[in-house]
Amino acid sequence: MFSWALTFFIVAIIAALLGFSGIAGTLAWAAKMLFIAGLILAIVFFVIGRRPPPL
Repeated sequence: MFSWALTFFIVAIIAALLGFSGIAGTLAWAAKMLFIAGLILAIVFFVIGRRPPPL
């Protein structure tokens, strides 16, 4: 989950540098949502005391 967030963040930065502001904003929003989802899943798995299934 975090690797996808990082990927979207890097692509958003590249798009912003090239002047594609609409695409950069969308990719930054997607990276933010993936990061938040990853944090929520990490907290849930930490609380229930299990390791997440391998991807």
